[in-house]
Amino acid sequence: MSEGEVQERMSELLSGTGVSLPQLDDLAGQLLWRIGRVNDDGPVTVRVGLASSAGLFHELPRLRTASDSEIEAAVQESTLRVEWVGARPRGQAER
Repeated sequence: MSEGEVQERMSELLSGTGVSLPQLDDLAGQLLWRIGRVNDDGPVTVRVGLASSAGLFHELPRLRTASDSEIEAAVQESTLRVEWVGARPRGQAER
């Protein structure tokens, strides 16, 4: 996948979150994220949230590891699930 394809797909995934790709770049140093599957046949899931929400990650079901090929396939097949954990950044309404 080219960098342009990745950026386009990321923009699509972020469209329902109220967070733009430039905002995500600005927040990158303040974010925690986990990638995996809740169960063997579940979708590849990306959980992302502010570092201040770290405790909430521990309250969610543990994600099992997803391989690089599983992650790439989920992106290409548009089956990647994105979950925001905790409070949204200031100025971002929950949707």
